[in-house]
Parts: sequence; structure tokens; C-alpha cells
Amino acid sequence: MKDNYIFKLAETVQRESVTYKNRYGFVVSGELYTQKDMNQSKKYPALIVGAPYGGVKEQGPGVYANELAQRGFIVLTFDQTFMGDSNGEPRHVSSPEIFTENFSAAVDYLGLLKNVDRNKIGVIGICGSGGFALSAAQVDTRIKAVATNSMYDISFSTRGKDLMSKEDLYTLKDKLSQQRWTDAENGYPEYIPGFPLEPAQSIPEGLDATDEIWFKFYGMERGHHPHARGGFTTTSSMPFLNTRLLNFIDEISPRPVLFIVGDQAHSKYYSKFAYEKAVEPKEFYVVEDADHIDLYDRVDKIPFDKITDFFERSL
Repeated sequence: MKDNYIFKLAETVQRESVTYKNRYGFVVSGELYTQKDMNQSKKYPALIVGAPYGGVKEQGPGVYANELAQRGFIVLTFDQTFMGDSNGEPRHVSSPEIFTENFSAAVDYLGLLKNVDRNKIGVIGICGSGGFALSAAQVDTRIKAVATNSMYDISFSTRGKDLMSKEDLYTLKDKLSQQRWTDAENGYPEYIPGFPLEPAQSIPEGLDATDEIWFKFYGMERGHHPHARGGFTTTSSMPFLNTRLLNFIDEISPRPVLFIVGDQAHSKYYSKFAYEKAVEPKEFYVVEDADHIDLYDRVDKIPFDKITDFFERSL
């Protein structure tokens, strides 16, 4: 793995490091992917690719950007605030508001580029970014189309898919509230990484099936990155208990939404639930013989032809 990227940059694609501010003043670090022979006098459709929850731009987003730039799109990847190369302290804090805002900030940035058609900007959200991308599109009509791949709705998952009893929910809230005392006393929030600083050679014993899937990607050579060690500060769960990211998903219409899932993905129900709440135009696309993680980096599994067709028709 060269320069911590999990893929090789295509010979016909160039990658440029960029920075821009969101509306809170945080500096967001991104990378712009374009064709090397791009016509400088022409305006192109643009796509924003958000990373899986806890991931960074050098992983799945770069895989997508590298492929889609070859297909004629200008593509922007970015690290969420408090993550990767973006600024913000403390590190590894998660925020539903800021993580959603960063998609609109990316639209701001792209729409000011001379080669971008600001009326043709779409968004792709991988895993947790699927929920944030949809949340941004609910209020930002400049986002003309949204595709999600292996979507997670973090606000949905934090409450245990609405299966948590009131007693268990109170216990969770109280545990997080007590952790705030500890954080206040220590002067810094607790963060417990889930993956090693260096790639592991084998999967640790005792992991359940879902955790094994995460570890195979983030903890081993396949997808390892030192900025993506898993999870967020312990108390980052609190705002998600107080938030519903997709309460207004029906308001994205008449802009189209494409939900892409692997047929073997443990996370399919998030996309199914969101699809049911969304209104036309919408589409649910199943990738055969693919699990949740396969849609992060497997270029032989990710349906780039489908994604390209969707955005060419929608933008």
C-alpha cells in the first residue's frame, strides 16, 4: 500500500489536494480527481464521495473517485471534521450536524470551480456517509441526485433499530452521561480505537461475524489506514440519540435517490428502511455475491456502470 492509499491511481487521472471551510469555520481536507486531458474550457458534472463512518478519503472514497473520474466526472473526496487530514479538536469526535454540513460545504467548494457545472452536482455516500449525504440532500437542493452504497444510518443504529427498551435506553444515556464526568475530569474525551496502528496479519480471536468483517478491512492490509482506527469518542453517541438523520427523506423528491446494497450485507435493512420512507424517483439496486465491505473497494463488485448511468441521467 503506497502512501496509505488502498488503490493505484489510474494513469489517466490526476489527484490534487484541496482545502476549504465549512460554515462553522473548520478547514476540511479533500482531494480532487479529474481526467488529465480534461478540456479546460468545458464545464463537467461533479460528484462528492463521503467515506464510511470512521473511514478516510484514501480508502473507499478514493476508489470511487479514481473510477468515476475516468468516466468524465470531476470528483471530490474529503475527510470529515475531526478526522484524517481535516482539522478540529478533539480528534475522533462525531457530530451529525457537522458531518452533514460537510457535504454542503463540499458543494460550496465545487460550485466555485470554473470547470464544474454547479447545476450538476451529485453525492455518493458509502456506509455511514450514506445517512449524512441523504440528510444533507433533504435541505440542500443544490444536491441534484444521491447514491448510497452499503448505507448506515448512524442515528438509527445508535438507538438499536428502535428495539431498545426504555430501561435499556436510560441505562445507555446514564452511562454516557457519567462518562462525561470522566472526560471533564481528564480534560479530554475518551477514545478507544478498534484497530491496530499497523496492519495485523490475522484476525483476533473472539470477534463476532460483523466485527470480523470490519477487521478484515480496517485492521488488515486490505483497507488499513493509520487515520482510520475505528470508532469515535465514547460520548459521540449522545447527539445521535437526540437526532433522526432521515426524518425528512421524502423531501428529497423530485431529485432521485439510488440505494445500492450487497445481497450478503448485514446492513441491508438500513437501505430497505430508508427506501421505504423515500418517495419517487427512487431505486433499490442489489449487487449479487457481495457483502457490506465489498462495496468499499472491490472494483469488480461495485456497480460503476450503474452508478455512471444513474448520475448521467439524473444530473
